[in-house]
Amino acid sequence: MNPRWNWDFEDGERATRRRSASPLRPIRAPLQPSGDARFRRRRLAAALAFALLVIVLVIVLSGSHHGGGASSSAGTSAHAARSASLRAVPPADALERGDRAVDSVLGYTPFARAGGTQGRDVALTFDDGPGPYTPGVLSVLEREHVPATFFVVGEELRYFSAATVRAIHDGFVIGDHTETHPMLAHLSAHDQREELFEQLARIELLGGHRPRLFRPPYGSFNTTTFHLLHQMRMLMVLWSVDTGDYQRPGVEVIVQRASEGIKPGAIILMHDAGGDRSQTIAALPTIIHAVRARGLNLVTVPQLMADDPPPAGQPLPQNLSGD
Repeated sequence: MNPRWNWDFEDGERATRRRSASPLRPIRAPLQPSGDARFRRRRLAAALAFALLVIVLVIVLSGSHHGGGASSSAGTSAHAARSASLRAVPPADALERGDRAVDSVLGYTPFARAGGTQGRDVALTFDDGPGPYTPGVLSVLEREHVPATFFVVGEELRYFSAATVRAIHDGFVIGDHTETHPMLAHLSAHDQREELFEQLARIELLGGHRPRLFRPPYGSFNTTTFHLLHQMRMLMVLWSVDTGDYQRPGVEVIVQRASEGIKPGAIILMHDAGGDRSQTIAALPTIIHAVRARGLNLVTVPQLMADDPPPAGQPLPQNLSGD
């Protein structure tokens, strides 16, 4: 494992700046690019091609083990049933409908912090994965037959790509949370583009649908970010409910914060990585039951945009990182 990897990047002093608000500011002086961009892209392509080959070999070998015996068949059937239970419509139709919904919303706003208030949908979203706790989150969602949206950090796929492959196969929506989880407002236009594009490339090489949704790490963005998202036809997705689970405040607090914001159109922010997420996993079933107890439906963000999109005429959001 790369000794520089640190999956606790959400902990510490940087995370405490997450909630303070300040006006949207112009981009600062560019940072010096780290390394040659073309070399990074070649290295990324080679590494992901190798990872994809390993995944294919594992799937082939596992499928042929013991000539496709009863245990293998049972496992495949169980996975297929689990995946089917999460999908209200066939995957291709769901992807096409989601893309159309995103395009429609992008026609009048570059961002969404919630859906409308006339429907019955609520979207659960998870940031910073994949990580060692992502399979636990997926298990709860699968057991409860709940669709969700994951905003994935590209470099974490070097260690935990199997969890994202599982999420893709289960029909969950994968969004872009940058390649290395930086504060985008501190970066040049070139480096912001690299952060967005490299994550997209990783998801596509894993067999996922090209992400159409983006969530800025730490809520840090600027006008350059919006210009790039427009060029890439991506919708910035913020949130209306912040559980603060990254601070590990306790299961009861996470549930309380989520419950206070449950209403039609809500987009709930949680995390499946970036630190110890055992409290999130423990709180998740209660949050799911609370949403359903209020007669609301749990959907992906594209489904929310299709069923009950946000109203037009909202002012651009502020940079939320306080920088």
